[in-house]
Amino acid sequence: MEWVHNMNTDPPIHWQPKHTWATLDRVDPPKRSAAARVADFLEIYSLYDEKTAREQASRCIQCPEPSCVEGCPLHNRIPEWLAATAEGRFVDAALLSRTTSNMPEICSRVCPQERLCEGSCILNGKAEPVTIGAIERFINEYAFEKLGHQVTQAPPNGLRVAVIGSGPAGIAAADQLAVLGYAVTLFECQNLPGGLLVNGIPAFKLEHPIVTRRIEILQQRGVELRLESAFGRDVSLSDLRRDYAAVFLAFGAQQAKPLGLPGESLPGVVQALPFLIQKNVDFPVLDTPPIDVKGKRVAVLGGGDTAMDCLRTAVRAGASAAFCLYRRDLANMPGSRKEYANALEEGAEFHFLTNPIAIEAGPSGSVARVRCSRMELGAPDASGRRKPQPVPNSESTVDADWVIGAYGFDPVPFPPESDLAEIQTNDWGGIVIDANQMTSIPGVFSGGDSVRGPSLVVHAVRDARKAVLGIQRYLSRNS
Repeated sequence: MEWVHNMNTDPPIHWQPKHTWATLDRVDPPKRSAAARVADFLEIYSLYDEKTAREQASRCIQCPEPSCVEGCPLHNRIPEWLAATAEGRFVDAALLSRTTSNMPEICSRVCPQERLCEGSCILNGKAEPVTIGAIERFINEYAFEKLGHQVTQAPPNGLRVAVIGSGPAGIAAADQLAVLGYAVTLFECQNLPGGLLVNGIPAFKLEHPIVTRRIEILQQRGVELRLESAFGRDVSLSDLRRDYAAVFLAFGAQQAKPLGLPGESLPGVVQALPFLIQKNVDFPVLDTPPIDVKGKRVAVLGGGDTAMDCLRTAVRAGASAAFCLYRRDLANMPGSRKEYANALEEGAEFHFLTNPIAIEAGPSGSVARVRCSRMELGAPDASGRRKPQPVPNSESTVDADWVIGAYGFDPVPFPPESDLAEIQTNDWGGIVIDANQMTSIPGVFSGGDSVRGPSLVVHAVRDARKAVLGIQRYLSRNS
């Protein structure tokens, strides 16, 4: 790929990598007001202008052993593209970011940078960390604007690979395989590609045209897209093994964990994914009755990013109140602090140290309230978080018209009568893989949520890239 050494029209910044951080404050990207953004589902952040992008990138001190790279699951070449950005070489910077990530414009929007690269920035404790995520988003959108998203197809290597699922792991694997010259067929059971990126992540965090653009890039690379092709129904594992040199399974984990509460089957109790899908796409994907929360009180159970998404979606859908019931405190809540802050700004409420113990009906037979117990934190559990325990005689109720469960997801079990049952899984249904991401069946690989359970988009991309290396090794030995 020929790089374009592109300077913008601003004068060069007199960059002193070891000292600029002390004279320039961190500036986050512009954010729409809460009043404006709750009226639609558009992204809430806008891009830096060129001057701000260069200034913010110049805050990087160019560590000899950059901790931000170690903090990134993809080991992105962050200091390199920050340096290029500081110098105004925005396209160069974007192309550097794309050498280690198949979707940097997406990861920059949905990654919890405060827990990853920015959380590992050496400036933490001395000043605010570099705005790595916002700069990554800026340089990639700049490159798309200047270069478009036309790509050249790699010379074919004569081998065919099937990818099952068009979520982040599937997209990344298909992209990486196509770059290497494989003929890739991407199977998706829905009639809209993108998987979790369009179904599970609200558009106010990731607008659909961003995902559509990435799908178009795949097709320009020569990837064949087959929609409404359900694995195990329309296409079998034996068919794929017969017709393709290798298979990559990336169908995610979308079976909701049960609430395990009395009353969870009452009308008005729904799981997070059907709610998010119904509010996030223009046509029905699941056979779910309309979930109309306008003017209603919505209780969301759970404290992860999915719970934040549900709260913020309920606010936009017109709920009179959207509140989170979570059994631990804020310090022990797993959800992104940035998403928590955005939810608060938009009007969501949080009831910490509050454990739902039953969902109760009103005279109509539908949800009327959630019975809760007050909690206190005891000693740390195996995960390191302090274990919650109920406070005696502390039960109370919270009025609610809808209850949304956001306790997480597990992989959907394979039908026992299908050939998928040959794939080894662990005790919670995750696919078992080896060091090359290969399953118990030779030539069949997997990654992302199918293997690890619900996790980050960047983890899915990392698994996919590792699996492609495994596929290359496998096919080189067996060709």
